Amino acid sequence: MAPSQFSQRSLLLLWQKLSRIQLATLVMVGAFILAGGIVTAWFAGEGTISQIFQQFNQWQQHPPMWLSAPMMIGQYLLFWTVVLLLLVLAVIRVSPHPRTWSRRLVVSILAVLTVRYLLWRSLSTLNLSTPLNGVFSLGLFFLELLLLLGGMIQLVLLLRVRDRRPEADRWSVDVISGAFTPTVDVLIPTYNEPLFILRRTLIGCQAMEYEPKTIYLLDDTRRPDVKALAETLGCEYLTRPDNRHAKAGNLNHALTQTQGELIVVFDADFVPTRNFLTRTVGFFQDVQVALVQTPQSFYNADPIARNLGLEQVLTPEEEVFYRQIQPIRDGAGGVVCSGTSFVVRRSALADIGGFVTESLSEDFFTGIRLAAQGYRLLYLNEKLSAGLAAESIADQALQRIRWAQGTLQAFFVKANPLTIPGLRPIQRLAYLEGLLHWFTSISRVGFLLMPLAYAFLGVIPVRATSAEIFYFFVPYYLVNLSVFSWLNHRSRSALLADIYSLVLCVPLALTVIKTMLNPFGKGFNVTPKGTSRDRFAFNWQLALPLIVAFVASAFSLWTSLGISLAIGLWQPGTAPAMAEKMKGFDLGLTWSIYNLLTLGASLLVLLDVPRPSLHEWFDLRRTVKLQVGEQVFWGSTTAISEIGAEVMLTQRGFPSLAASMHRSAISVEVEILEDGLVLQGNATCTSVKDEFFTVRVLFESVDLSQQRQLVEMLFCRPGQWKSRCSPGELRSLWLLFRILLKPRVLFDRHADTSITAVARG
Repeated sequence: MAPSQFSQRSLLLLWQKLSRIQLATLVMVGAFILAGGIVTAWFAGEGTISQIFQQFNQWQQHPPMWLSAPMMIGQYLLFWTVVLLLLVLAVIRVSPHPRTWSRRLVVSILAVLTVRYLLWRSLSTLNLSTPLNGVFSLGLFFLELLLLLGGMIQLVLLLRVRDRRPEADRWSVDVISGAFTPTVDVLIPTYNEPLFILRRTLIGCQAMEYEPKTIYLLDDTRRPDVKALAETLGCEYLTRPDNRHAKAGNLNHALTQTQGELIVVFDADFVPTRNFLTRTVGFFQDVQVALVQTPQSFYNADPIARNLGLEQVLTPEEEVFYRQIQPIRDGAGGVVCSGTSFVVRRSALADIGGFVTESLSEDFFTGIRLAAQGYRLLYLNEKLSAGLAAESIADQALQRIRWAQGTLQAFFVKANPLTIPGLRPIQRLAYLEGLLHWFTSISRVGFLLMPLAYAFLGVIPVRATSAEIFYFFVPYYLVNLSVFSWLNHRSRSALLADIYSLVLCVPLALTVIKTMLNPFGKGFNVTPKGTSRDRFAFNWQLALPLIVAFVASAFSLWTSLGISLAIGLWQPGTAPAMAEKMKGFDLGLTWSIYNLLTLGASLLVLLDVPRPSLHEWFDLRRTVKLQVGEQVFWGSTTAISEIGAEVMLTQRGFPSLAASMHRSAISVEVEILEDGLVLQGNATCTSVKDEFFTVRVLFESVDLSQQRQLVEMLFCRPGQWKSRCSPGELRSLWLLFRILLKPRVLFDRHADTSITAVARG
């Protein structure tokens, strides 16, 4: 090959490679290169750049008069903080649940305080005295802006919250009466889920109170036993020759094989309540409605709550999204399709060419395309199904990384909500908030590392006096802290939200960067479900960066304490520069202490506790008739699962029976009276309390009819999935100290082998 030909071919290959680089990647890389060039010139002492920053520094040192704290003593500086705090607390007391008037009042106060704080931070607190201080000061301000921008968008959207439950009441009348009954195809895509999980999902779907429906099991692993299960239960079974486009491809293949007017999609582990269709189908009487999304609820504790021993205290991480974010997006017309527990109109799907296949988040972009076509997407904030939360912290990390990558692919696909034609500005704003959410993981990593710059580099990224902090920061922070839980309907406290975000901030931050550089570099990974383990397991891979940060923060705290002591011994007039350092190290000291507390809790989260049973036990009360031979005993269940029950007998004094049960299991017949369910099993006596025996029964020979009754009793009761309230800020702080001083691995090692550690039903 001639040199000229070789050169031309090399240039062609280079051009092809560059042409595949997406615009968003080029913009991001270009911005970093530009920022790096400016910083390099600043450190090198380049005249023009240095003069510009010197001028900015002069402005920071002489801010407008209205950005200066008044000359008052401390208690007067806090006057407006106390007034605003009392006002928002009074509003919360009068309106325990956000209403239109109370939400607007609180949001207005927050908006004013946020703008006031942002002006103060940008015009008065940046330290540009040296390149090193300037880089960290501007970097911290940029990380704050990432959070503040998403928060301010939420404040705007909070003025447009919608509650569709009254509408569901009206629309469901025609469905229940039979006046509106379009045909429904229920699609359940599966990939390697265990049979016992698929069985309960299929039974739950068949139990839905709606006649013209057909259940389809979409098996992407082509397993003979899955086909046999579908045939046994009387469901349709569909498969395909390949696995192209993963879940989206599986659903699109099913669309060509089915005819229902409406499509319902459930993940393989999600079980609907009996009234799922009667509550959702009625909305489609409006021909502009293309999709109705319902919340994801979970019948097991998420790994963070479980590993901390707070299963009955903490709400799942997704609760904030479904109780706060989705309702405000509904008001803006920007509902997110969440991949399961939704109903979609077949004709609307046909208009956009089916489920989107160009991204990992086929659900997210399918919803965007529907909205861009002018269809309405609605969110019904009513828990009508429940599934399995991730069962280990590694599984949760895998799931969140997939969500982050799939969502951020928005910048690189045709269904980009910021550029796709057809969306209104308010819809684009709602979707933008969702994209910015993943970038906050970078902010969280930065906040974790910033105190180290205080201690080890002598950097002061925030230049403010105590009076300014009391006057500008404290009102903003305390009011935000006071209303955080109220605005998200008690689904998460600010402190616990910080721990949840800290646990996976490093892998998520790396995922954000990797996705922006190489958006399609990693394929689809299904979150494992239906697993068990009989011992504690520490996730060293996720823990390593947090351990490094914990050790570094401990050293920085020690260093800051030493510097604070030196400052305390400093005599005025000796070293004026120490006064400047005092401003920084007081903040660095407090920041290091907070980081150590949250890092300690996060490391405990990464210690997965044993999960010996594959089945969840529900705290469900039912009257029981227990027959042992010719003897009949009465009792009440304290826990029930698909494989057994724990029964407290309500009759006193059975020493001979208890003795025989302690020696070995005996055959019993259990009749659950409220449900007319009779089961055979083996019973053992587990405990005696106040002369009442507690008996554990493990079912045997459960036939299909009994299995249906059990699943419907445990998973399908309308209204059974309740929304719990997360603890407030003070109780969250107490819980944080409790789990640090009394970690589950040392003080509660046997809790997970007990049948009484049950899920709420």
